[in-house]
Amino acid sequence: MAILFIEDYKPLLKSVTKGLREAGYTVDSTGDGEEGLWFALTGKYDVIILDLMLPNVDGLTILKKLRKKENPVHVLILTAKDTLDDKLKGLDLGADDYLVKPFAFEELLARVRALVRRNYEKKSPLITVADLEIDSNKRIAKRAGKPLDLTAREYAILEFMALNAGNVVSRTNIWENIYDSAAEAYSNVVDVYINALRRKLEDGGLSRLIHTRRGEGYVLEEKD
Repeated sequence: MAILFIEDYKPLLKSVTKGLREAGYTVDSTGDGEEGLWFALTGKYDVIILDLMLPNVDGLTILKKLRKKENPVHVLILTAKDTLDDKLKGLDLGADDYLVKPFAFEELLARVRALVRRNYEKKSPLITVADLEIDSNKRIAKRAGKPLDLTAREYAILEFMALNAGNVVSRTNIWENIYDSAAEAYSNVVDVYINALRRKLEDGGLSRLIHTRRGEGYVLEEKD
């Protein structure tokens, strides 16, 4: 899942970016409002975490421009401005959530997870496909009741495919959700991960859940 984090306080920018990546998210980050606006308008993100007081272009201006262009990305405002008027202004301009500094990183993660689920019209953190069960809060997966031993990237791919269950996802789509957007999908890395996932999902003779659509990509679904 792709996150854009725009924050001008460098220690916070560094620590939150690191924490989000360790949690399995792809993150673009910047401390400059003008660059943040460019990222927001040209990239594809599940959530934007947005500070309000930024150099060159402030956060509310970024939010206004996004909504003017009818960009539906979920925006979480992260700011030291904690008055009711400040909150109402941000929400009325199209923000989806508001978190006041200082904050617990665990709460930020929980709010990000909730916004990501909203992208896929999911309210529950539990995602099920056949006998596959994924807990997006705990970031664990089980097949036929047995826990799967997944790397962080394997889990990220599996969760992304489960949120899109029944729909084809291309290699580029998968790549963009496991690597920073600056990377380029010139290798067979995605295929390597898919093959590793298949081995783990089918361990013990279980049926195939990840299917190949030639020329299109992959789909996670149960077939008769």
